[in-house]
Parts: sequence; C-alpha cells; structure tokens
Amino acid sequence: MTLINEHAPAHGSPAPARPSASVIVVRDGAGGVEVLMLERSAALKFMPGSHVFPGGAIDSADRSEAAFACCTESPAAAASRLQIGDGALAWAVAALRETFEECGLWLGRAAPARAQQVADTRQRLAAGEIGMAQACAVLEAGIDTASLQPLSHWITPLASPKRFDTRFFVAQAPAGQVAGADGQESQSLRWIRPADALAAHEAGGFPLEVPTLHTLRSLQRFASAAAVIEHAATPRPIEPVMPRVARRSSSGAGVVRLLPADAAYAEIGHLDAAGRGDAVAAIEPGRLVQLDAAVWRLTAPNPGRMTGPGTNTYLLRGSAAGSWAVIDPGPAIGEHLQAMLLHTQGRIEAVLVTHTHPDHSPGAAAVVAATGARCIGMPPPPHGRQDNSFSPTAVPTDGDIIQAAGVQLTALHTPGHASNHVCWWLPGAGMLFTGDHLMQGSTVVIDPPDGDMAAYLRSLQRLPALGPALRWLAPGHGFLVARPAEAVAALVAHRLAREAKVLGALRRDEALTEAQLLPRVYDDVAPALHPVAACSLRAHLLKLAAEHRAHEEHGGGWRAI
Repeated sequence: MTLINEHAPAHGSPAPARPSASVIVVRDGAGGVEVLMLERSAALKFMPGSHVFPGGAIDSADRSEAAFACCTESPAAAASRLQIGDGALAWAVAALRETFEECGLWLGRAAPARAQQVADTRQRLAAGEIGMAQACAVLEAGIDTASLQPLSHWITPLASPKRFDTRFFVAQAPAGQVAGADGQESQSLRWIRPADALAAHEAGGFPLEVPTLHTLRSLQRFASAAAVIEHAATPRPIEPVMPRVARRSSSGAGVVRLLPADAAYAEIGHLDAAGRGDAVAAIEPGRLVQLDAAVWRLTAPNPGRMTGPGTNTYLLRGSAAGSWAVIDPGPAIGEHLQAMLLHTQGRIEAVLVTHTHPDHSPGAAAVVAATGARCIGMPPPPHGRQDNSFSPTAVPTDGDIIQAAGVQLTALHTPGHASNHVCWWLPGAGMLFTGDHLMQGSTVVIDPPDGDMAAYLRSLQRLPALGPALRWLAPGHGFLVARPAEAVAALVAHRLAREAKVLGALRRDEALTEAQLLPRVYDDVAPALHPVAACSLRAHLLKLAAEHRAHEEHGGGWRAI
C-alpha cells in the first residue's frame, strides 16, 4: 500500500492520519541488495500503477489481545525496540499481515509445508474473514515481530485529502518462500536493486511516491541485506518526516513538496501551520513576506555566489506603532530602496545594521536621507571589504536595548565574521536577526585580519544562552532557521572538525604552505570555492597559532606544535 498522497493541496481542516505500516523486504541478489516492490493495480483509485513496498493501515484485529498473544515479543519489548511506544505491537502485526496478504510471505519462518493451506489462509485474511490470530492457528505459526527492524517514520502532508501515519520496517526475506502478487491491490511484484528502481523512475514509467523514493536512495549505500538489517537494528532517534506542500513561486502555479533537508522546510511550516499549501518555497527579491506579527522580510535584488538569493532586509513594526524599524537595508540599489519606502510609506524611525560589509549596510545612507531615521550600528573597521559610507548616529554596545517602532531589540556584539558584527534579538518574536553570523544552508567566510575564527566560535557559543525563548534565526541570506541551539551546535562542530582536519594534515607532513593545505583540508568543497575557503583556512591557522598548536615558519610553511 502506498503512503503519501501526492494530490494538489486541499483547503480546510487536515484529514486525520491513519496509523499504517510498510515493510521493506530485502535479500542478497547477484548484483547486490534487492528489495521487494509491488506494482499497484491500474484499476485502483488511490495511486494506480505506483510501485510501492507492501503495507497498509492498521485494522481492529491487529490491535486485538488474541493477535498480541501470538506475538514473539511483549508489548513493552516491542515498544522499546521499535521506538514506537504504546501500540507498537499493532504496527508490527499490521506490517506482517500486509506482507502476507500482498506478497504471500510469512516473515520470520521457513517455507510452510502445505502451500494450498497457506494460499487459502492468505485469501481469507485479505478478505477480512479472519484475523492474524486465526491465521496463526491454521498455519501453526507465531507472529514473529522480532523479524522487523525500525527504519523510518513518515506522515502524509497536511494538505492531502487521504493521510497516513506510517512506520517503515525492514525484514530479511524468509528462506524458501516465493513471493507472489495478490492480483487485487498489486498486479505484479519484482525484486529489484534500489539503484535500478531509481534509474527506472528517472527514465519514466516507474512511478514512486516521495517516501519510497527517499527510502530507495537511502538503501543504495548498503552492500548486503545483513548490512541493511544491522543499520535498522542500531538504536538511534527516528524522527517523523512530514513532507510540506508549498507553491513553487509567487507567480507560477507549480507545487513543490519539501522534506526536512530542504532549505524552505522549517519556514513553510511556520508560515503555513495549517498545511493549506499557499506559502511560497522561494525567496524572491522585492516580495514582502510576513514572518511574525511584527516582522516582514524584503530581499534585495543582489543574488550571487556569496549572497545566495539576495540580502534580507527586515522591516519591523509593533502592533500600535505608526513607524517602522529596518534591519540591514542592504546594498545601495534604488529598486530596493523604493520597495522599502513603498511598504513603510516612508515612515522609517530607525535603521539598524548587523555589520558593514557591502551587501548589508550601504543602503542605510539613502534610507536616512529619505526619512531622517536614526542610524544604529558599529562603524566600519579599518580593513578591506567595508562600507566606509556608513556613519551611525548611535553606536550600540553589547546588551544595549533599542526601542523603536513599537518593538524592543537587544544588541548582541558577535565578532568573528566581522569585528563590528551585531546580532539583534527580538524577544517578543523569539527571533534573532543574525546577519552573516549564522546563515541558512552554508557556513560563513571568516576573512582575516578583520575576521577572527576564535572570536567567531566564542560568539556562536553565546547564542544558546538565550534559552528556549530563542525559536528562530532570521539570517542575512536565506530562509528562517528553526531549532537554533541545534543549528549552532552543528556549526560549531563543523568548524572544529575542519580545524581538526587542518591539524591532521600538519601532523602528517612536513611544513605545508596554505596553498598546499587548501586542497587537502577542503577536499570536500568544489574547487571553484577554494579562493573563498582560503580565507577561512587562514583564520583557522591563525587561531591554532594563537593557541600554540601550530606555527608559521619563514617562507610561509606551517607546522603543528
């Protein structure tokens, strides 16, 4: 049975998600791991012709004490091992029942002696004449829930008219049994390598739903069926995955389905909590997006390799305020200035900047000239790549509170990317405006002498101190970032891992120049980005030198200490 309904978004209250189970049956084939896939009947109304794993919804008999009495595990043991909690046995029973009904495989046992009896039992079970407890009695077999290992957890998007809350399991193909289609829901079945299924899907004519597609991609890396089972049996957090539906653009009619790894996923969930499907999964220059009751985002038309879709300007206004505050007016582009003035009707009370790099602050002078607004930020440092036109009327210090346009902002001095970098904290929205201190989807460049890696890491580690009140990071480039503490921890871990890679390279070889180190330390980065990575590499080396863990010799070579 398929799991995710890829219909167009529906309005109104979301349909309830029915608990269901699906099983990826694996075996070792001549060319590697193979999975069992069913082709759904073309006569079905729901997902006709799709290729799926066996599975379906939990029915009442799957929850019966009679069925549980046939299981090889207790409810408590299954709940712990399968990471489901209460009701784990019902999911496991449903998974094993559906595999038997749709494929004719009774998982966890050897080939039965009486094939006709098995076929008759399968038919009666599929027709609803008996449940699994009665099937066990006829076949003299138990329900081997221990044959299942937990793989993933998927929930159908809120916008879908038919929804499932599905647990995916993996199981080893039972010895001596031959799978066969039921001729009703499934018109055919096949054993196929994940890579071949994906190739057939790309070529057309092999329809796959989002969870199936994602699962096949994840299985490509395993060399054997035993390796798949071992991975699934390893205790680990299994987070539910619910694709989100959004519009591809503000002007087009296309629909996109997002997974948690997609850049827009968290923001779409924030903007469209009801799952109507009307939020836009793209950052479009000039389009005003309301992120909170008091916060709007307006992106400048300066997309590029270092700016992503463009620099984000944030417009803030409290509910009773008649004026606005602006964070990071962006580059001095007339089109962007006009958009700011249009949306605020020219009533801008204060302009705040995070730092004075050329894509963040040059627009301040024009906004101030047009509106008479206060200009708040740290002046440009005496280094390259700075906006020397920036002339603040007020210079914040760490912890300063700024009242403007009916909102209260706190300045957090966060040097590292730039020595004059300030993040602006808006407690009322649980939102931190991070400028280039922390960006969505990528790391920031630390470019000495103004950029400082040690200062950057110290500044990053300050952010979790804001506590659970910090719910969103609003970066200078990209979408809103959820789970700030996790995002900060991941970024710190990434920087420290890169630092360890630098030290590792220095310890393995004689003195290495920065040019020699670069391709070794950044071998996972596209060569086109190496000139930018060279800045951060030098920042790492200077940090190690200050900590007496590396030193630069005459001639430019570096050694570990």
